[in-house]
Amino acid sequence: MRPAQYIVFVNVADPVGVNLVQSLARPGGNMTGFTDCEFAIVGKWLELLKEIAPSATRVAVILAPEHVTNAALLRSTETMVPSFGVHLTPALVRDVAEIEHAINVFARESNGGLIVLPNPVTVGAPSKAIISLAARHRLPAVYPFRSLVINGGLISYGVDDNDQYRRAASYVDRILRGASPADLPVQAPTKFGLTVNLRTAKAIGLEIPATILGRADEVIE
Repeated sequence: MRPAQYIVFVNVADPVGVNLVQSLARPGGNMTGFTDCEFAIVGKWLELLKEIAPSATRVAVILAPEHVTNAALLRSTETMVPSFGVHLTPALVRDVAEIEHAINVFARESNGGLIVLPNPVTVGAPSKAIISLAARHRLPAVYPFRSLVINGGLISYGVDDNDQYRRAASYVDRILRGASPADLPVQAPTKFGLTVNLRTAKAIGLEIPATILGRADEVIE
């Protein structure tokens, strides 16, 4: 008889929405794992943007229009915007040309900042265009992943991938010892990382507050 096949996933934004599991509490099949999306994180992104750029009154949210999780993150952002006193501009992009157009148009007016949502467009190869345009227009930008700040982005706050893999290993161990994935709840992220690129900050004429540097997990100088 062929042995049962089980899957422990990591970094899946919406496992219920993409039909990997029946529910987060009771996956119900041969899969379980760890999500990388916490919708309340948009409040942290807005908070960081206002901390590094207090004069920002306009925020462009860079997202992919067909991305289900991006749509949910945008709705969450819209509910939090009044608390930060900013005007929100959704920038729906599918490729580099649309990224360039959206950011160039947004940058025509002052006091702007960017929040970049995670999707294959914004974190893949086209992300270089976002980083370059943000630098060219001196726009403070908050990114979801450390890798984008390593590559020249200004600041990121997001899920600690290493922590996700460590936690996944514990689930694999439990399954090998006889636990069923159907009974192991899908877990939300619990550890996040803050990365700041001081070189980028200096290039766009921005001074990062000591309060942010003090709680950063990594500072690139």
